[in-house]
Amino acid sequence: MLIGAGAVALGAAGATAFSLSMMGSMTDYAAAMAAARATLPDHPELKDLVRYATLAASGHNTQPWRFHFEEGRITIQPDFSRRTPAVDPDDHHLFASLGCAAENLAIAAAEGGRKGDLSFDPQGPGSVAFAFGDAQPEHSILFDAIAKRQSTRADYDGRSAPAADLDALAAAARIPGVDLILVTDRQQIERVLDLVATGNSTQMSDPAFVRELKSWLRFNPRQALETGDGLFSAASGNPIAPTWLGSSLFDLVFRVASENDKYAKQLRSSAGVAVFVSERDDKEHWMRAGRACQRFALQATALGLKHAFMNQPVEVAALRPELAGLVGLPGRRPDIVMRFGYGPTMPFSARRPVEAVIS
Repeated sequence: MLIGAGAVALGAAGATAFSLSMMGSMTDYAAAMAAARATLPDHPELKDLVRYATLAASGHNTQPWRFHFEEGRITIQPDFSRRTPAVDPDDHHLFASLGCAAENLAIAAAEGGRKGDLSFDPQGPGSVAFAFGDAQPEHSILFDAIAKRQSTRADYDGRSAPAADLDALAAAARIPGVDLILVTDRQQIERVLDLVATGNSTQMSDPAFVRELKSWLRFNPRQALETGDGLFSAASGNPIAPTWLGSSLFDLVFRVASENDKYAKQLRSSAGVAVFVSERDDKEHWMRAGRACQRFALQATALGLKHAFMNQPVEVAALRPELAGLVGLPGRRPDIVMRFGYGPTMPFSARRPVEAVIS
């Protein structure tokens, strides 16, 4: 529908010219993504470690972090100018995103001979500190996966993951204060799907949610490169379009039924669902859940598995108790829902320059 409407709106000649223009931009986009994910030098500087930290996951790819250098430590502070209050009113996902970046930072630092410790400072807005020293480089397969990891918002092929791989995923995600529940039973996945569909319907009925989501969409590679953030259409398997056209078509085709059908196909084609539930409902444990989630995602990448977030059941507060009961942890707040399985490689999401996130 997007492609057909685009052709009608642009006309054949205009569509061809735009297509050629965007193909050139996709080449530039791919080159920029490769540079952002380039291998660390043998003796990485702090800014090199930050570059790897920023390859972490974040809600709507907002990258809500600031890195501050001090003697023997890097502090990761929340960037509240990049909040998403409609979908994340208490900044839960924001602090989980800090945990994702912190885990990448710690793994990359160990690779570069600067192994250290992560801690959370609850003072003020809350921040994550990474204190490092000199040590022998410590290699990890999780490090190799940092530059390859991506949230793959596409249909998977339906294959099951071997038990040994499920055990490896659980082991990698083992962070104190966070429980991981892997859901692979098809009936249980259908129950998760019911919550996803209910949550999606609730969110799409909220004009503030829709406006906020739309503000983070990037409809073509040029727009994605200019902002260095957001949800790039091609990274989700959607066609690229001029910004004005993509914005108009979003208003036309973004409907509850079609979105729920999309999520149903995606979940049913997945090998399973990972649900992260922290022991306490506070900023430190939200951050810890992010760390566990990032380690899970890196281990999945190392095993050839793809992953993507399905967070509607944790974003809609009314659905959290049912999800907690479903995974056997009633009374606690689920933090993150992620599907995983075997799927295609998509274009990477953009990242802002390192200089833009260092204060």
